[in-house]
Amino acid sequence: MLYREEPFVAKNSMFGRFLGYYKPQMHLFVADTICALILAGIDLAFPIILRSLTGGLFTQGQAAIMQSLGAIAIGLVVMYAVRCGCRYFVSAQGHVMGARMESKMREDLFDQYERFSFAYFDSHSSGDMMSRVVNDLFDICEGAHHLPEWLIICGVEVIGAFVILFTISPALSGAMAVVTAVLVVVMVRQNLNMKAVFSDNRKKISEVNSQLQDSLSGIRVVKSFANERTERAKFRHANDRYLDSKVNQYHAMGTYTATYGLMSGVLYFVVIVLGGWLVAQGELSPVDMATFALYISLFCTPIETLVNSTEMFQKALAGFKRMDEVLQTAPDVQDKPGATELRVEEGAIEYRDVCFSYDDCELGDDGQNRVRPVIDHMNLSIRPGETIALVGPSGGGKSTTCSLLPRFYDVQSGSITIDGQDVRDVTQESLRRAIGIVQQDVYLFDGTIRDNISYGRPSASDEDIAAAAQQSNILEFIESLPEGFDTVVGERGSRLSGGQKQRIAIARVFLKNPAILILDEATSALDNESEEAVQESLERLAANRTTIIIAHRLSTIKDADEIATVERGQVVERGTHEELLARGGTYARYYRMQFEGVRAARTE
Repeated sequence: MLYREEPFVAKNSMFGRFLGYYKPQMHLFVADTICALILAGIDLAFPIILRSLTGGLFTQGQAAIMQSLGAIAIGLVVMYAVRCGCRYFVSAQGHVMGARMESKMREDLFDQYERFSFAYFDSHSSGDMMSRVVNDLFDICEGAHHLPEWLIICGVEVIGAFVILFTISPALSGAMAVVTAVLVVVMVRQNLNMKAVFSDNRKKISEVNSQLQDSLSGIRVVKSFANERTERAKFRHANDRYLDSKVNQYHAMGTYTATYGLMSGVLYFVVIVLGGWLVAQGELSPVDMATFALYISLFCTPIETLVNSTEMFQKALAGFKRMDEVLQTAPDVQDKPGATELRVEEGAIEYRDVCFSYDDCELGDDGQNRVRPVIDHMNLSIRPGETIALVGPSGGGKSTTCSLLPRFYDVQSGSITIDGQDVRDVTQESLRRAIGIVQQDVYLFDGTIRDNISYGRPSASDEDIAAAAQQSNILEFIESLPEGFDTVVGERGSRLSGGQKQRIAIARVFLKNPAILILDEATSALDNESEEAVQESLERLAANRTTIIIAHRLSTIKDADEIATVERGQVVERGTHEELLARGGTYARYYRMQFEGVRAARTE
């Protein structure tokens, strides 16, 4: 199913939601702001102090200078001691504030990913999701800390410098203001161009991350097919696209920076030429002209900082948009208001006229694209404690049927009930707590055997974990290892065989002790010896539980209480192994194909 991104009805604007992350850190933000204002004030004060001294005290002779020099020295020491303290706070505690905001954003983003159904992950790459959690959040929080600080310091310094210069010479400061305004307009237009460049850059790095994730996750397949060259070509294509995007980014930044250089040069030109003319006319003193020169340096430095911060601003803005896009996407599977806890007393399951589609299209007889239903008005009743096997062709809807029961996807019409309770009326947590799943593709976490078994019940004691391992026929193997239950299994269980991983997964479900069990081709990828050991564990696990089995190896399900053949999303026949063979229908054809080598015609 293509994931339909339906935004929440947000109470605030995106900017308001961003400001919400400042609230828990408001004490640090206020202190950081005060320190930034003090820093800006001290920087503005120095040229005025120097102007006052050179135009006043330092013209009064040696005695007056020497008498005041000690007080001046003490004042400067105090002033710059305060400046150092404020600079430390802004640098250290400001970063602490940013780190805490980043941590909260990361938690919110991870929590949102955990809320999404399988449909979201079907249509979004893991590389893109990782990029949002790592790259985007780093840029957002660097901006969250530095941009307010720089805006305060630089804004106060620029505005303060203009005000001070205007009191000295309105004509010269007015000329500087005109030059600055013209060049700022040019820089704003360039800034708008940079916004699109940075957004494109974000998309391209996500493509690189996705390709890297895909290639490394499938490295065994890559090497088994000797397709390293193909993977390198795919990665280089994504990497070259990212490089092109970075080149465009740096061209835009270079143009922006060059405009800043032009501005500072023009301002110095105006001060020297126009200021010199005003000195010649007696309208400006040399000391005041020197003060203008000092303030131009102070004036240009914060502008340069603001220019350099444009990259950070664009990255932070693009990153927060991508993060907010995730946070404002409503999960398509949610607990309804007032959802109750599922109570499983018997374990009866009922599929009533269920329809579901992944939104894949097929061409109809009239030439129009139509949605192909994966589950098409399915009706299926499963008695309490019954073991029922689903068989049929690949793509017939067997796995989807099982995925709908724990609400990994939601039915589009019809209903599924457990002991008469619609699965949409109960909480997802209680529903999934009641269902245990063992799949063909076992996923083990990169931790110890103990960690992976206890995932079924994190509060379980060591005795319970050992008992679960015993029931799944894996305890003897674990105890033969030097580290026992503390043996690290490696990424995805890479240090274990397929049968060992499968039995650990079964132990995990034993520990969970669910009322309902789903076995999705749990032995299809194993050799005969491993399959025998795992099959014995599965039979023990399925005892006294309502169990749904999906299997292509019909030998593993002959003893099921019932077998249902699923084709094109419907149950086309149902019965015991012997009954279905006697009918000579679809199941009988599959059986002959597997065990007698007869390729029966589809029309038989």
